[in-house]
Amino acid sequence: MSSNKGSFALTEFFSGLFHNFPKLLLTNLYFAVPSAVFFAVFWFVNSFFKINSNFVLFLTVIPLFPFYAGVVQVTSHIVRGDDGINVRDNYIAGVKENFARFLVHGVIMYVAIVFSYFSIKMYVSLGAKNGMFYMLLVISVLICIFFLFVFYYVPSMTVTFDISMKNIYKNSALMSFGELKHNIIATFGVIVLFLLCATVLMCCYLPAIIITVTFLLALFIVPSIMSYIINSAVYKPMYDIIAGKGKKSNEIENKINDARSNLADGKNLSEDNSYDFSMLDIDESGDADEYIYYNGKMIKRGVLLQMKDNKTEKGG
Repeated sequence: MSSNKGSFALTEFFSGLFHNFPKLLLTNLYFAVPSAVFFAVFWFVNSFFKINSNFVLFLTVIPLFPFYAGVVQVTSHIVRGDDGINVRDNYIAGVKENFARFLVHGVIMYVAIVFSYFSIKMYVSLGAKNGMFYMLLVISVLICIFFLFVFYYVPSMTVTFDISMKNIYKNSALMSFGELKHNIIATFGVIVLFLLCATVLMCCYLPAIIITVTFLLALFIVPSIMSYIINSAVYKPMYDIIAGKGKKSNEIENKINDARSNLADGKNLSEDNSYDFSMLDIDESGDADEYIYYNGKMIKRGVLLQMKDNKTEKGG
């Protein structure tokens, strides 16, 4: 059964990719202009002032990331299966509506990139002299992977839901662990994409051709395809987790948060009878101590079951 589901998902992925390939290319055209401008600006600053630091070039991500919101907006609509997508309108709306938040995301991503680059480079160098530093290298790599998984969700969650920045990062961090299978699938897809690009570059023998092809791939092919791959792997489970498959109301979420506080304080969960928790749809066969996603939160199954049982007993 799982094999059939996997085959269907793969067929759906390639069908969506080929059917919407012109739209993905057009999305890249819109994204290519700010990409070229900002990269050229920071490359000029880096060269003119003789700084010669990758950290300056990495700054490109901060002003560029708000324009990536348009890419994510378009690819998320494609993954959802929306018909008649107007690429131009969706791209512009994605940028305008999410500019400030994606600017903050860009700053956070820059910090993550700098940390990843600096720590890995440093510990590789130190590890050659003292093997003990390889342990710190492994920790740094794991932290980098965590950052990577978090940013699989942050952009899509931002363009899809009107929730606070705190909850965007909290939920993304939880999903970086809780949705490990989908994160691995997304990572595998991105690796395949870059291997294909590397294969194309290996067929280029002249340095000028290599530079030109790299430029074309980076501007006109990779961004939207990469976003499509990531969203294909993580968007639907993310949407179900945040929106709730049963479209539970915010009142339930508030009651859950109150219940967690009451448990911590040793209070009775069923003091407030204003909501019928017996209607909660929870699988009772699982481990009570297991954390499950409920309406965008990681809650112990036992907490929800206790809320449900207490209310049922009082109602009976």
